[in-house]
Amino acid sequence: MMPSPIRPAMNGVDHGSLDAAFDLWLKRGLHAMFDDVAREPLPPELLALIETHRKNSR
Repeated sequence: MMPSPIRPAMNGVDHGSLDAAFDLWLKRGLHAMFDDVAREPLPPELLALIETHRKNSR
């Protein structure tokens, strides 16, 4: 298997555990940045647009 051009080969290092650690770090970072935004209510205009689409697609 060829080493990734992004991640250099690291002899003796478990790449699976590195991937899992990176995934955890990324997940925590994204949650820290965007959880407040994701909790915000949808604007009424967007809700009306969704409802219009639902009615027209039946």
